[in-house]
Amino acid sequence: MEGHGHGRLVRQAAAGGIGAGVEAAFATAAGQVTQLAWDQAAMSVRFEDLAPVSAFPVVPGRRWGPGWWWSATTGRHVVHGSAAMLIQLMILDRDLDVTGLSARPVRLLWRDTSEGRVLSWVPQLFARYADGTGLLADCPSSPTAGGDRAQRARGVLEAACARVGWVYRCLEPPPAVVAANLRWLAGYRHPRNQGPPGLRAALAEAFGEPRPLAEGAAAVGDPLQVLPVAYHALWCGYLTTPLDEPLHERALICADAERAEGVERRLDDVGGDQERG
Repeated sequence: MEGHGHGRLVRQAAAGGIGAGVEAAFATAAGQVTQLAWDQAAMSVRFEDLAPVSAFPVVPGRRWGPGWWWSATTGRHVVHGSAAMLIQLMILDRDLDVTGLSARPVRLLWRDTSEGRVLSWVPQLFARYADGTGLLADCPSSPTAGGDRAQRARGVLEAACARVGWVYRCLEPPPAVVAANLRWLAGYRHPRNQGPPGLRAALAEAFGEPRPLAEGAAAVGDPLQVLPVAYHALWCGYLTTPLDEPLHERALICADAERAEGVERRLDDVGGDQERG
């Protein structure tokens, strides 16, 4: 998508390197599209709070259309436009270092000196990390998705993000087993599944050493009550298991004491009365 109608032309990248001369167009909270130099926008704009600068297309005949993901990180919904993007949202939402998520919040524009015209790209995802840095990311379904245009944009976005201490990445789809496990655990991500403090403490004790999921859950109480809490704990990292192996009743589970403090802090921040996922 070219940058016609999005404000003044950007300066030539050759003036300061491939990452220089890039500008950012985004929609403010009032819905007004504005444009700033990228370096300035990256330091001053909370992209995690912005609505998409452009909508995800609805393609007739395609089995997958735009949808909404309820984020356990923020307690808000994030729009997604593909199955590949949805699984990456799950991965980022489960990362304790991520503090904010949004979809397509910014359009980056730059002048292509070889063609003499302004080009632009809208990354699919933005993530804010606890240290204040950011991630711009795309979620291609295959390495060749987007063709030459995507490859050319990738170099510009990588350089632009590096200038401000951020990262741009094309996120690769996880293995099928990992994706299946994430989708299952994501069904228990809402704080309503966290259970009472006493139950979480009992799970930590039961899985102080690795043991099968069904065995440890039965040791705590009625599996119908315990398993949803165990799955929630596995989602947020209070309990751990290798996600590259099928998650079933004999899967080995262990409490992760090092992450417990961070998990509890996140649960307190999000609370149990947010919108339902």
